[in-house]
Amino acid sequence: MAEDNTTQADDAVEATAATEADDGLAELLDYLRDSFGDKLTSAEIEKGELVLIVESRDLLGVISFLRDDQNCLFNQLIDLCGVDYPDRDPRFEVVYNLLSMKHNHRIRVKLKTNDDVAVPSIVGIHPSAGWFERECWDLYGLFFDGNPDLRRILTDYGFEGHPLRKDFPLTGFVEMRYDEEQKRVIYEPVKLTQDFRSFDFLSPWEGMTDVQLPGDEKALKPFTGEKPQEKGA
Repeated sequence: MAEDNTTQADDAVEATAATEADDGLAELLDYLRDSFGDKLTSAEIEKGELVLIVESRDLLGVISFLRDDQNCLFNQLIDLCGVDYPDRDPRFEVVYNLLSMKHNHRIRVKLKTNDDVAVPSIVGIHPSAGWFERECWDLYGLFFDGNPDLRRILTDYGFEGHPLRKDFPLTGFVEMRYDEEQKRVIYEPVKLTQDFRSFDFLSPWEGMTDVQLPGDEKALKPFTGEKPQEKGA
């Protein structure tokens, strides 16, 4: 009985904490709407996190405010990444995930753009964004204006294209190997046998339809009920 009462008390405490957290996010959302006004294209709560959508021209001001304002203090950049929507215009999104250690809140800032439009770099606000922006440039081809070292970071020298775009071929354009005769690394066009690109998705046993394992021949003989004769009989 005591254990049941303890469990119910714990559940009540968790429910109260969740309600207070939701109320805190709702208050912060109203505060941000009042602070930014028409600088926000959209502002809402999704899956327990604040999500803001801003225009490129307002990005630096919004990120700076979120870092410095005492009601926000989102001073830790957790991640910066790209998203590709090939059928949409603008095609790409840049997503900034920020954390407030002081208030224990998370916020996601989104920016819609195309690959021919430069996105303002936030390195001056969050220095850790330098590598994240390089990764986004490397994998999606999004240019960040003001990044002091915008080079490829994951792909190799001379790599063509941006491999996380939805229209990038799964096999790539070239493959790399060491040539023993030339004593150096060379690049060659990808040549992939079609057999390696076809998958039947059956389990190993379901796929073995034309294979006879040792002992299967017994199942092909009709059962007569007679015992097998011993050798030499």
